[in-house]
Amino acid sequence: MIDPNIVEKWLKGWALSRGLPLPVKSGSGFRVEVGWPGQKARYVFPNFTNEFTDLANTIIEPWVFLKVCAPPDAIKNILPSAWVLQPPGFMMTCFTPMSPCKRGLADEYKLEVKNEVPVSIAKVLTINGDIAAIGRLVFVDDFVIYDRIETDALHRRKGLATIIMKTLENIAVSRKKTNGVLVATEAGKALYESLGWTLYAPYTSVVIT
Repeated sequence: MIDPNIVEKWLKGWALSRGLPLPVKSGSGFRVEVGWPGQKARYVFPNFTNEFTDLANTIIEPWVFLKVCAPPDAIKNILPSAWVLQPPGFMMTCFTPMSPCKRGLADEYKLEVKNEVPVSIAKVLTINGDIAAIGRLVFVDDFVIYDRIETDALHRRKGLATIIMKTLENIAVSRKKTNGVLVATEAGKALYESLGWTLYAPYTSVVIT
């Protein structure tokens, strides 16, 4: 069973990272009023229950996401046909120091860090000031939420995402926080595993488009 406490704290960090309202309890899950054109709201369930199925059978409006810490095969054959399965996600944790960074920052880049509350931001910038890579860190009680780790397509495979992660980790360590949680894409999962992160749960999303 997935711990609802971990999921709730991750979701709070996700919302804070984006300047959104904090999640509210919705049965055994949580709801966030997102308010974006492509995402009106999201329901997140730590475990697959009948509540997830009931919502799928009740909601008919587009761009309300249903998300659950379960593999796609657990839900894809029981949903009404209007629901579209999204690319897989992976909730990951790291409660020990990450692996050392083996590559330094090339001379063509510079690191910019804003250590603020509630969101700290690390950026790798080009000499022209363009963002080559970026990531955010949010503290929720005893957990550290790593979020929106992105590398521009022109600057990938240069170790920039690793530098961003290690920079954010330094901020966390400076505040004596080490319990890291994030949700990775399929492409990002291998990077985080190389840094010592482990899979906590598959993270499956569906939506009516």
